[in-house]
Amino acid sequence: MEYTKIDLVFSFTGNQILVKVSPDKRRQGLYSLNFISNFTCLRAFLSLRTDRSENHYQMSIKKHKMKGYKIMDEEKLKQTVKDMVIRGKGILAADESEKTAAKRLASINVESTEETRRQYRNLILTTPGMENYISGVILFEETLHQKSDTGVFFPEVLQKNGIVPGIKVDQGLADLNEDGEKYTKGLEGLGDRLKAYKKSGVRFAKWRAVYTISENTPSAEAIQRNAQDLTMYAKICHEHGFVPIVEPEVLIDGTHSIGQSYEATEKVLREVFEALKRDNVRVDLCVLKPSMVISGKEAVSRADVDEVAEQTIKCLKATVPSVLPSINFLSGGQTPVEATAHLNRINMLGKNLPWYVSFSFARALQEPALKAWQGKQKNFKAGQDAFLKRAKLNGLASQGKYREEME
Repeated sequence: MEYTKIDLVFSFTGNQILVKVSPDKRRQGLYSLNFISNFTCLRAFLSLRTDRSENHYQMSIKKHKMKGYKIMDEEKLKQTVKDMVIRGKGILAADESEKTAAKRLASINVESTEETRRQYRNLILTTPGMENYISGVILFEETLHQKSDTGVFFPEVLQKNGIVPGIKVDQGLADLNEDGEKYTKGLEGLGDRLKAYKKSGVRFAKWRAVYTISENTPSAEAIQRNAQDLTMYAKICHEHGFVPIVEPEVLIDGTHSIGQSYEATEKVLREVFEALKRDNVRVDLCVLKPSMVISGKEAVSRADVDEVAEQTIKCLKATVPSVLPSINFLSGGQTPVEATAHLNRINMLGKNLPWYVSFSFARALQEPALKAWQGKQKNFKAGQDAFLKRAKLNGLASQGKYREEME
């Protein structure tokens, strides 16, 4: 059977859909489409006929409404959440793509090859004592099949130390519109990939959506599209026994004020949780990985630590349901010290928050280790010591116990 992909802009009226298409995309015949609406998951069997008097198609649709979805191994999902959400611990994001890993290694003048990337992962993932501050690690697919210096697959290394292995499952960004906004690829075939990942002992997943702040962005189109995709991803994870980390990242790049950051972040989070609610996704079996409400990197006057903490807490209280077990912030381009200070202040000011509030940092945890290591075996211990110190400081920050003099 041959399948044809076509882009549709549609609206429902009873059992009819009116769709504008360009003449060169006209087709006649029977199509089977999967698509996501604001209200439900639909599988539609579309019978197309051309109305040549007007430049559009009219389609008859047979709707198969999915009232819910089946969660696989609910008790195991609850245990995974319990193992990930531990006071004084957070999640390490070690899921850099090959392209991003190459940038990290280039910063210490090391060429990126499969072996140097393995060495980089080995430095971090075999650090003695990291289990005291790290409850889970998000891995990149390549890392699942690599081994430590002692010949043990990295997911097994983590499991032996009581750390939950996870996996980045999105497949990068694609253009959404002319304003340069993006959507995230990877929904197609996700279920099959999760089945394969499970064989490596992986128990949770992560999907990242990104939003820019400018005069015209984030647009309603980007906010809604990414919320729908995050919702579909979360459902597929639950159906395959994975806890989903939902990551809507409002980028720090730009000159925006903290007020603009608040406005964008509130809209994004509100739509994400409304979409999850519409599709009856079990939020108590999810983890949120959001941005902090923070001034743009190039802002003339950047908000201080107290204002970042206050505005972030205010935004979370306004948008995030209390049943969510944990909020693990991304660092999003903050310096290691800045990210730790902000997390600490959020926990100091937000003593009675309904969720555990911790970290899921990547560069803000690993950068000091890279600088100390420099890709040289003689600096291996120094690199691990630097990573462990950063993990410990963030573990303290997740309890509001970090102090600047600890640096």
